[in-house]
Amino acid sequence: MTCFKTLKCTRHLSVYARFFNSLNSSTCCLQHGKRLSSSASSDDNKVMQYLQARIKTTGPITVAEYMKTVLTSADAGYYMHRDVFGSKGDFITSPEISQMFGEMLGVWCVNEWHNLYPGQPLQVVELGPGRGTLSQDLMRVFCQFADMKDKVSFHLVEISPALSQMQSQLLTDNTKPTDLSDSGQGTDGQSLGPYRQGTTKYGPPISWYRALEDVPKGISFFVGHEFLDALPVHKFQRTEKGWCEVLVDLKSYENTGDKKTPFQFVLSPGRTPATTFLKVSDGDSRDHIEVCPEAGKSVQEVAKRIQQQGGFGLFIDYGHTGQKGDTFRAFKQHELHDPLVEPGAADLTADVDFAYLKQCVEGVSTFGPITQQEFLVNMGIGVRLQMLLQRAKQEDWKSLVTGYDMLTNPTKMGERFKFMALMNPSLPDYVPAGFHTPDFLKTTST
Repeated sequence: MTCFKTLKCTRHLSVYARFFNSLNSSTCCLQHGKRLSSSASSDDNKVMQYLQARIKTTGPITVAEYMKTVLTSADAGYYMHRDVFGSKGDFITSPEISQMFGEMLGVWCVNEWHNLYPGQPLQVVELGPGRGTLSQDLMRVFCQFADMKDKVSFHLVEISPALSQMQSQLLTDNTKPTDLSDSGQGTDGQSLGPYRQGTTKYGPPISWYRALEDVPKGISFFVGHEFLDALPVHKFQRTEKGWCEVLVDLKSYENTGDKKTPFQFVLSPGRTPATTFLKVSDGDSRDHIEVCPEAGKSVQEVAKRIQQQGGFGLFIDYGHTGQKGDTFRAFKQHELHDPLVEPGAADLTADVDFAYLKQCVEGVSTFGPITQQEFLVNMGIGVRLQMLLQRAKQEDWKSLVTGYDMLTNPTKMGERFKFMALMNPSLPDYVPAGFHTPDFLKTTST
């Protein structure tokens, strides 16, 4: 049994004791929202029709353009008009599996705020908030700290009308937010300021934006959970002629054996404009490399804000540090799916190259990537599980233990998902929580 007394004596993670104690009398097990269907509709054909017309007119397109169109097309993009999460969707994320995931991230944020910016206003900026489950868990944690509850505001960067509405319903409860019909869309199609504002059911104000650049300046906690993997990637393949880009083209009349899709992958005849993003180090033996310039741009923007305005950031995603090559794939109803079949009806994704992201950032300190298991264990998820089990109904025990196992087991999500932190470089010797083993874990035993 873990000794809770030692938790209270931990200097660097003193916020743990306050958080876990405050939850002694709170709800033991949070049941997250219902799963809604993400079955394909006839509108999904609009994506295919657009892509066919585009390729016929201009020729083969990059995988990045194909991916961006399929996922975020205004008419019928995968994310734009449906709930794609949960057991009845196409994939499930860590916050949907267990409340403990969001709680550990909340404790991390509170700890860093207390250590670095005590008493100062803090913006919580979530990139790609999904259903809003993670933000909800963060809010519950922040409400346990009187000194923080009145200092925090939430800023969600979300381009999907369907998901933003879902987030609004979950986070604002009966306090209907205000849609700013004249905001959020500039003359060039760029978002300008929030397009929706309101008050959360927990008290802090909340705003929605279509672009990170439109979030107000200020000390911020940036969090991107399974955000970067959905950004479009360029795919490159090593050939006798050098590195060529993988493109999406229409099948020729002679190549119609597979009628499931009119599309096929082809290679560019030589270098393409996107080749400028390809940086191959000496000794790299991979035959396939994927580059995500938009992920690099997003991380650069977060790093710039942290350097100039203060704050800290966490990016959580499945990924690697420059070893993998061909990871572009699709998921439909929790199964692998051909990414060229039924565009708009399946999720498209690629593993995040954290080594590339670290090369993109300047002016901040980076930590990680470390495995999800290592981060959550260092943050005390085992202690939290024991407390929940002590207070939960017996019928909830299995789901709690199963959720813990799914999050931390190396053969499940524990090893595959990685955490990377961005910190202000003003404290060069400072190591954030979760990226080192705290004293209470070194001195306690189970």
